[in-house]
Order: sequence, then structure tokens, then C-alpha cells
Amino acid sequence: MNATSKTYRHSQLGTALGLASVLVLGACASAPPPTASLQAARQAISDADRAEAGRYASAELGEARTKLTSADSAVVEKNMTTAERLANESRAEAELASAKTANVKAGAVNDEMKRGTSTLVEEMQRNSGENR
Repeated sequence: MNATSKTYRHSQLGTALGLASVLVLGACASAPPPTASLQAARQAISDADRAEAGRYASAELGEARTKLTSADSAVVEKNMTTAERLANESRAEAELASAKTANVKAGAVNDEMKRGTSTLVEEMQRNSGENR
């Protein structure tokens, strides 16, 4: 290989690397905001609010709100990968808050049913004692 062909190869390699770098940076810079993930997180927080998660799972709901705020900040900073991750984490926290709330409410209903059943059993025992 002569000096001209080596220079030509280095020139081609430099051009290819430069083009690849521009494409990679262009792809990162042009990533769209994670609109669907952000909307899903907002909806999950809204659902948790309606389920009274603030009363029964306030820590998880607070964490969901904090992560959503951070996701919105990441969008402003054009860090879409971080924004999507935080939005997904926010949605998961809000869904956890809703699940914990449903669990507490179901436990309360179960306890009430047990008390009602106990009262019925006592009434039946008292009535069966009167019939003898």
C-alpha cells in the first residue's frame, strides 16, 4: 500500500466515523418526548386520587407525583430517556398506591363481614336456646 492509499483510507474512516457520530447524536437529540408514558403516569395518579390513595398510601402517591415532576423536568432538559424512565416509575408508584388502597379497603370490608357474621351466629345461638 502506498502513502496515497493510506491517506485515502484514513480519510474514509474519519468520514464514516464522523457521519456515524452525527447520526447517533441526531437520533438522541430528535427523540420525541415520551408523551404516552407521561399521560399514563398522570392518569394513574388521577386514578389513585379518586381511590383515596392519599389517605391509605400517601407515601407511594407522593413518590409518584415527585417522579412525574422529575420526568417533566427531564423533558424540558431534553433528556427523553430519563423522562420516560421516570414517567414509567411514576405510573408504577401510582398503581402501587391504588393497589394498597384497594387492599386496605377490602380488608375493612372483610372485617365488617366477619363482625356481621359473628353477630348472626350469636343471634342464631340465642334463638335456638329460646326454642328449647
